[in-house]
Amino acid sequence: MDNIREAGMDRQRRKSEKQRSDEDRGQWASKREYILVIAGNVVGLGNVWRFPYLCYKNGGGAFLVPYGLLAVFTGIPLFLLEISMGQYTQEGFITCWTKLCPLAKGLGIGQLVMEFWTVPYVIIEAWALFYLAFSFRSQIAWATCDNTWNTADCLDLQTFHSSNVTANLTKGTSAAIEFWERRMLGMSGGIEELGNVRWELALCLLVAWIFCYFSIWKGVRSSGKAAYFTATFPYLMLLILLIRGLTLPGASEGIYYYLYPDINRLADLEVWIEAGSQILFSYSLTAGSLNVLGSYNEYNNNCYKDCFWICLLNSGTSFLAGFVVFSVLGFMAQEQGVSVDTVTESGPGLAFIAYPQATALMPLPQFWTVCFFLMLILLTVDSHFVTVESIISTVTDLFPKLFRAPVKHEIFVLVSCSCFYLLQLTLITEGGIYIFQLIEFYGATRACANFMALSECLAMGWIFGADHFSGIIQDMTKHRPSVFFKLCWKYIIPVLSMISFILYLVNYQHLVINDYIYPDWAYALGWTMTLSSVLIVPSWAAGQICFTSGTFRQRLSVLCRPAEDPAWQKRKMLEEKTSDELILAEIT
Repeated sequence: MDNIREAGMDRQRRKSEKQRSDEDRGQWASKREYILVIAGNVVGLGNVWRFPYLCYKNGGGAFLVPYGLLAVFTGIPLFLLEISMGQYTQEGFITCWTKLCPLAKGLGIGQLVMEFWTVPYVIIEAWALFYLAFSFRSQIAWATCDNTWNTADCLDLQTFHSSNVTANLTKGTSAAIEFWERRMLGMSGGIEELGNVRWELALCLLVAWIFCYFSIWKGVRSSGKAAYFTATFPYLMLLILLIRGLTLPGASEGIYYYLYPDINRLADLEVWIEAGSQILFSYSLTAGSLNVLGSYNEYNNNCYKDCFWICLLNSGTSFLAGFVVFSVLGFMAQEQGVSVDTVTESGPGLAFIAYPQATALMPLPQFWTVCFFLMLILLTVDSHFVTVESIISTVTDLFPKLFRAPVKHEIFVLVSCSCFYLLQLTLITEGGIYIFQLIEFYGATRACANFMALSECLAMGWIFGADHFSGIIQDMTKHRPSVFFKLCWKYIIPVLSMISFILYLVNYQHLVINDYIYPDWAYALGWTMTLSSVLIVPSWAAGQICFTSGTFRQRLSVLCRPAEDPAWQKRKMLEEKTSDELILAEIT
């Protein structure tokens, strides 16, 4: 009888352990891994190719005033809010709303849609891999015009050194532009002409997705390990490029253009709007990824202190990247005999045309080009795998029994990465650049981020309660946020977000690329992308109100009240685990 009883208890224990294993989301192996992953996520391409250009364009050093103020009044408070929400609920950005404010669950679904529109940014990693492969050649391909893809109008670097450079530029096309458009992209005439898949890019894209899969296939256990390299190595490359840039002739002129303050620009409302937009995207706010990363923390992690240090790291990196970029652009301008504003670019134009062209002018051009594209690849890698991990974690939290078991999880990640790869083959066709620009312009726009920030603050600041949530943060961190944070959540961020959202709609202009105007159906598709994340928030709330039983007042009462207390639930699970251990100890 004792043997039968022991066998029964053993089976029950194994069943209980398997159930706990299936339900366990996992946690960061250490605080260091969490910091590295979240730092790698928030420090990305926007720091290198967008912030320096915005600073130069919007008043130089004067731009730091609106940027700094909006970082304090919107960036840091929203960062703390989203990280704390994940840490408190221990859930992804959809299921967390069940434990906070069920009425706002549509906000999480809207964020999931936004995440889907940001996944295509992995194509930049494929582009960088393509350039990296060409960087090892003895002759830099984008510096000469004696290649098979060059046209009769091509201008090589030697031509740029001539005295009539301005006249030459108006007549021809630089070798760097022809490499970008003709060799790598094979650009067609428009989005209507997709053409063939660029198979070299398809291979680069496959490499990017393979690396992403093995970074996240074990969840935070594998992504935390990958971040030791992917989050730190870009800083080494940034430091090398900074030292080289500051020692180049003409660097001081470039830095002057970067930082020279134009106080009059502060009166332009657009400058403040662009500063706020940069804060939202650079800090990875309103997309849901911060919520997911915070959900793998221990309940008592000091997210209050983490928030300040990570935001400071992000803004500091952006400021430092400006010196890296503009010191090299100053050198390039001096070599060509033109002003810095002539060679200044933003986005892909900076990363794949201006900067590679500048490194080709340096001694040992292959080395500096390799350093730059290695940095670019690793900056995109972190953001890429965190975005995909956020999507997978959120879907897994919705269907834990289906996807959380060890083998099932790896299969789910593999299927997800494979599907994303196949879908993105359209982006590397000859017309793929037009699709990418359409998704970038409409998919996860400033309007979407502003609307999500507004909805998030209304849900947490007013419905859940800013005082209530401040008490939760105090319970987790032993530090109660100051009244300033409550004012930001309840008043400042909603007002600023609403103003920015309205101005986006008022000042909207159609997307145009190199004088190419998209067909009407493409613009309609673009607005569908924008509204797909925005409209789902009020639509889901209205649907919940309609399908919940009771009077209207009773429905609101149910939907505005947390379904369960996560902290109480966590304590209950720990008590049950302790109770089981005591019972087993008594039996043995």
